[in-house]
Amino acid sequence: MILGILADTHSFNIPSQVIERFKTVDLIIHAGDITDMPTFKQLKALAPLRAVQGNQDAEELKKELPLKDIIVCDNFRIGVTHGHIGTSLEALKNAMASFKDDKIDVVIFGHSHKAFKEQIGPVLYFNPGSPNDLNRTNFFSYGLISIEAGQIKAEIVRIGK
Repeated sequence: MILGILADTHSFNIPSQVIERFKTVDLIIHAGDITDMPTFKQLKALAPLRAVQGNQDAEELKKELPLKDIIVCDNFRIGVTHGHIGTSLEALKNAMASFKDDKIDVVIFGHSHKAFKEQIGPVLYFNPGSPNDLNRTNFFSYGLISIEAGQIKAEIVRIGK
């Protein structure tokens, strides 16, 4: 199973590299700040989509999307949050706090726009960065998570490389 991971797309055009790759994933997970309904529908047309709301999402998206989600894939529990509930610029700490009472294997978050992958205790924390907004970072990126034979592997993919 291959999961395509996005965050912080902010209504900007999604790069063709991402569109082409996500046509072949089993599930797209978006960790918030899709921002508008056309982008939401574009992603949904590529592959099944699970998404959470971000701080800049339109009201129509906020009505449709939860603040956090737990997705079970092949016995792995994946928590998804944007990371904006809490101290503004501490997305990792906010993501950790969102799932402190849940048994989770992976936490996917966004908000900072900075790609991040780190195992902290038993939990892998993963932020795919942004594929199209360089606010607070210096490269565009997205994520891929593969689940196979009881193993989970996460990869940050730089766009244009």
